Parts: sequence; C-alpha cells; structure tokens
Amino acid sequence: MNFNRVKKITGEIVVPGDKSISHRAVMFGALAEGMTEIHGFLQGADCLSTISCFQELGIQIENDRSSNQVKVYGKGLHGLSSPSGMLDVGNSGTTMRLISGILSGQPFESNLTGDASIKKRPMGRIIKPLTMMGADIMSIPANNCAPLRINGSLKTRMQNHGHKKAFLKGIHYESPVASAQIKSSILLAGLYADSPTSVTEPYVSRNHSEIMLRTFGADVATEGTTATIQPNPFLKATKVIVPGDISSAAYFIAAGLIVPDSEVVIRHVGINPTRDGILDVCRMMGADITLENESDSNGEPYADIHVKTSTLKGTTIEGGLIPRLIDELPMIAVLACAAEGTTIIKDAQELKVKESNRIDVMVHNLSLMGADITATDDGMIINGGKPLHGAIINSNKDHRIAMSFAIASLIADNTTTIQDADCVTISYPSFYQDLESLVK
Repeated sequence: MNFNRVKKITGEIVVPGDKSISHRAVMFGALAEGMTEIHGFLQGADCLSTISCFQELGIQIENDRSSNQVKVYGKGLHGLSSPSGMLDVGNSGTTMRLISGILSGQPFESNLTGDASIKKRPMGRIIKPLTMMGADIMSIPANNCAPLRINGSLKTRMQNHGHKKAFLKGIHYESPVASAQIKSSILLAGLYADSPTSVTEPYVSRNHSEIMLRTFGADVATEGTTATIQPNPFLKATKVIVPGDISSAAYFIAAGLIVPDSEVVIRHVGINPTRDGILDVCRMMGADITLENESDSNGEPYADIHVKTSTLKGTTIEGGLIPRLIDELPMIAVLACAAEGTTIIKDAQELKVKESNRIDVMVHNLSLMGADITATDDGMIINGGKPLHGAIINSNKDHRIAMSFAIASLIADNTTTIQDADCVTISYPSFYQDLESLVK
C-alpha cells in the first residue's frame, strides 16, 4: 500500500474500542452469571479470537458487528465445557496468556495454539507461576512457546452435592517484568485457588483486569505494585461500555502534532492512568494537547483529546513510564524523528518480544527513511530533525509497525510503500479509512 506526504490533517474522529478492555469483557462475562452486554466492542481480529475461544468452551456469544455490541451469556466460574479441538488465539498474546490462567483452574484438558508470531512469543513467563499454583501446563514443543497443553489443576475436590471443581493454590508471585498479561493470567487463575493470590511487579502495569474484575464482583485489592485477589467469588453479569483505545488514538495524536497546520479531536478515548503515558511524553516534548469532556465509566476514565501542530523537542523515556506506553513506543519513535534534539528510549526490552522485534524493525525502517536512529539493548536513540523520505517498509505483519509508518509517510518526501499493510485488522480494521477522512 502506498502513502504520500499531506498538507494537513483536520477534523474529529472516534477510534475503535479499547482492545484490552474488549478482551476482558468477553472473558469475565463468560465467567459471570447472566448476560453481560458490551458496548463499543473492538471488532479487531485479536478480540474476535477471544470470542471464538470462549464459544469453543461452551459460552453463547452474540456479536452485532454493525453496532459493535456483544452479548455474553455467562455460566459462572465453573460453567466452561471441555473444548472439542485446539483453541486458536490467532495473533493475540492477550488471549493466549489470560485464557491460560482461566483454563488452569478447569477440570479438563485444553490445547492452545496461534499463528506463526504467537508460536515465537515467550510463554514461560506464565508457565512458571501457573505451575507454582498447581496447574499442569506445558509447552508442547518444549521451548516455552505455544502450542500449550493445559490439564487444569492437579487436584480436584467434591463440593455442592458431588459437583467436581478444580482448584489451585494461592501464591505470591514476584514478576520479573511489569506485564498486565502475566499479572492478569495469575489473578485469573487465583479465582480458582484455595487462598488469596497476589502479584508484585517492578512497576505498575495496566490495571484493566483489576478494575473490571471488581465491577463483576471479585475482591481485588491493590497496594503499591502488588495486586491481590480473593478466590471463588460470585461474578455477576454487568454492562460494559468500552472507551476508545488510546493505543489507536496515538497515531492520530502523532499525526496532529507533526503534520503542519493540523488540528485533530479524538473523541471518547480511555485515559486510564496506567495507559496514558503517551500523553505525558507528548507534553514532555512540548505538545499542544488538551483533554476535554473528561468522564468515567465503571472506573475507566475517558476524555476527548484535542491536538494541534506543535514544535517538539527530544526527551528521555524510561523506568515506570515504559509499561504505560509500551504499545505506543513505535509511534513515539516516529514523533522523535520529527522533534528537535535527541530522544532516548530505554528500559524497553519488552519491545523485542511483541508481534515483531519492534526495536530492530523500527530502527531498520526509519533508517531507510533517512532518520538518525540507533538501536540499543533496551531501546533506541533518535537524533531528530532529519527530513524523512519515502521507502519500502516491511511491516513484519505487525499492526503497530504498519500504522506507525503510515503516519511517518505523512511528513516524508516521495512515496512510502508499506508491505503487508492489511495487518492493521488485528487491532484497527478501519484505520486507513479513518486516516483518509482527516487528510485535507
């Protein structure tokens, strides 16, 4: 797909629903009693994989794609059924890791697989703590990657007039990395434990699981970087309104900042404090960015984000800020190219184990466009202010890479060609149409 420099972008836009919240609404709805109604569901391939997996586990789910409304007819914590075949998570690491925690507490065997990218991503980071809890979980190829086989817990007990329930043992896990997927996998397994389960992280990762589990009726407490869940709650169906995904909004925030004479408003975007690092970085770089119409839905804050073209300056991004913007770092690298001075991104080793090695891919492709950018072991150094020019960009079938370079092309001379550009369907099927609607 080909892209060219534009004169300006202006207008208003509504980005699709938050991917993290959409995943969790389906999962928690399946484990609750009654019908959960989800509004603003993201119709991306990853979230559709979550729906498909839970349908295979015996949950009735109705998805109205025209209105982005989903109804999940939950059967309670112990209502899942043994799947008839392999559960396919597609490209979704969130589905793979979170569902593994849930399946670890079931009294049946499950097998999980995904696409070629998923089969390269590290699953030892959940296998270890789930095994500590008593789950029988293994990497079928014995390389700590998918496919996974989960036999649920190693123990069962008889309760409720002979009804068999699996259970795990509660643990306190010190996670070596700040990862919402690891934390959520363990907390979800903790629903089936015999005592409280807690996870301590080096920094606080996104907390959508904790917020939403409380909404469904679970007892989840947070103190500092530790989250603790009490076992065997009664989860009750609820209504979930999904705000716009700030990770999707990031591309239009960046475009509004770096394309001359531009002004963009992105409506109803989630601004959860564990996710809004992109806004902090933009402000650190001198961006003209304001929040309007701030509100809250079931503990998830949202606002309209108003962006105007700005003169940006380099900054340093590190430490506890990284988990709050890990998915936005490819886009931030493009922003840094348009800024004056040097931007340093560090403590971002997690970029190496995403859908692609995003450090290497961003550095290689931005270098092709004329950027002064160097990879480091845990990030990159970008000397901004160099004019960009068109190039042939290999997206590595990574949705965030493709969208980042679509934005970079808006300020680049000549034509930029993005290979496998349709991979954006993973998280944002209408991305190119929405971008085109703002181009003037």
